[in-house]
Order: sequence, then C-alpha cells, then structure tokens
Amino acid sequence: MNDMTTILDELAAFAKMRVEESKKKEPLSAVRQRAEEMPDPAFRFEEALRGSELAFICECKKASPSKGLIAPDFPYLEIARDYERAGAECISVLTEPKWFLGDDNYLRQIAETVSVPCIRKDFTVDEYMIYGARALGASAVLLICAILDDGQLKAYLKLSDELGLTALVEAHDENEVEAALKAGARVVGVNNRNLKDFSVDTDNSRRLRELIPREVLYVSESGVRTADDIREIRSIGADAVLVGEALMRAEDKTEKLRELRGIL
Repeated sequence: MNDMTTILDELAAFAKMRVEESKKKEPLSAVRQRAEEMPDPAFRFEEALRGSELAFICECKKASPSKGLIAPDFPYLEIARDYERAGAECISVLTEPKWFLGDDNYLRQIAETVSVPCIRKDFTVDEYMIYGARALGASAVLLICAILDDGQLKAYLKLSDELGLTALVEAHDENEVEAALKAGARVVGVNNRNLKDFSVDTDNSRRLRELIPREVLYVSESGVRTADDIREIRSIGADAVLVGEALMRAEDKTEKLRELRGIL
C-alpha cells in the first residue's frame, strides 16, 4: 500500500475483484433471478428505523481492519438471536471476507433465523452485489459515497428501490452528505470513523446533522461505547445508531444493549 492508497481504496479494489470472481461462478442473470424470487423486503429496514425513538442497528462482526480479530469465537446465529431478544430494530451483518472475516453465509443464515431486518454490510461496487444482497435475504444494502461516483450512487439507489431494499448511504464529510442527498438518499449514515485512516471523531455526527433534512432518516455510526454516547446521539436528533465493536466485545450482549438503551 503506497502513501496515497488508503485501506478504503484496498477494500473497494478487492470488492471489485470478488465480484469478477463471483460472476465466473454465477452470472449476473442467475443472481438477478434468485433475487427476484426472494420475498419483497418492502423497505422493512427503513420502516424499522422510522418506528422507534432511537433505533439500534446491532452489528455481527468478527474482525475489522483497525482492530484486527474482535471475536475469535463467533457464534453468529446466537449473537443475532441475542440482539433480537434485546430489542434490536435491525441487524448489520459483515460479508466482506478479507479484512472483516465476513461471509455471505452469515447473512443468509441470520436473515433466515431472525425476524428483524438485516443489512448487508459490505463495500458495494457493482449492481451484482445489490442483487446478491436480496438473494441472501437482506432488507438493506450499504452504499459508501467515498467509493462511488454520483452516477453510480444514483443508479444503485434506483436499483435498490426497484428491489424493495433500503439503501443506507454512508457519508464522512459535508461533500459526501451533499452527494447522498442529491442522489435521493432516504437514509443517510454519518460514520464517525474515517475509513481512509480509521481515526474516530464522534463529533462528526453532530457537525453533519444540521445538513440533513428531518424527513431523511439519520444514522450515527461507529465509536459508540457507552450510554453517555447514546445520550449525546439522542440529543442531536439521530433516528438510529449503529453499534458494532462495543457489543461484539461484551460478554453479555443483551445486557450491554440494555445498558446502552439506558434501561438497566
């Protein structure tokens, strides 16, 4: 990795390579057919975010580029059930295999096991991955402004809409928020972690909040560890919060989620 290349560039390049390999095994037409045979997600993900004072998107994540291996023991179905029992509105499932040690099968099996909507957390660089998300049983996909141009963002949002999938459009700065809104995003996530250097700035959520119209669902992502963090996120008027590492490292995930919700 040279000085100008970021981990996000590497993740996007690897995602493109994965798609090309997948297309050799199963062409786009076959994935599209499988996607269209799945039940319509009917935008369940965004409905779940809309229906709660502060919705919790809880993440199933084995590893990350910044923290390495987070969960050596990874009973993902048990984790997903714990989240559902604790009242998670949605579940985020990592499918990126190299840096996050994710797997498409984690998503397929979790989506079959729990009743709450799931998002495919991956680095979407091709329409193939959007059809693939629905074929795996996801209700939502992640679109990251930093790796997509305006044309791709608009096209992938349109395709997601056609498939009944919610697109969580992730932004890190003012320009990316503007791009997300211009493309027609209904759900915007502000990541407090800069995916180019992995530094965390929890003030990012507050700073960018005012740029996002109230009718657009607003998700604060990353860097959430305590009930105080949640109170801060509530105070800026977020609709939802995505919590990953804090829950994955907790011995009792149900208790940790209750603590974050402030109901212990």
